[in-house]
Amino acid sequence: MASILDICGGARKEFAAGTILLSEGETSGQLYILAEGTVEVLRGDTQVAVVGESGAVFGEMSVLLNRPHTATVRATSPVGVFVFEDAQNFLKSHPEIAFFLGKLLAERLNAATTYLVDLKRQFEGQGNHFGMVGEILETLIHQQHEDFMPGPENEADPRL
Repeated sequence: MASILDICGGARKEFAAGTILLSEGETSGQLYILAEGTVEVLRGDTQVAVVGESGAVFGEMSVLLNRPHTATVRATSPVGVFVFEDAQNFLKSHPEIAFFLGKLLAERLNAATTYLVDLKRQFEGQGNHFGMVGEILETLIHQQHEDFMPGPENEADPRL
């Protein structure tokens, strides 16, 4: 993780314990990379995770999907974070971090689908809500982004 912190440069800020870095339901356009300290991730009133690993990234889903934050991130201790106000341009100018985020999101998706497959095996054929796991897996696998447009370097050369 040290390499991602080396790339971050001088955008570091310090926040006191209790400070909300990202608010669920809001769109900030910001990306945070944790340098030190601990934060908690909340969805509604439910604590989803406590994170204290240097190099942890927050706000990436909102930035990449151009949607509001899906969770609140609050400092549980004094924290040092790298803050990128215009995260989309930061990611476009730092492909190594964009690639790191792609790997991170792929790992999360793999873990979620592995867990869902296990649930499907255990509860397949039941009439309760666990019986819907197969539908959820199918949706995850078949969902494709329809707005993809290749860049000019990927378009066919009209001279050929």
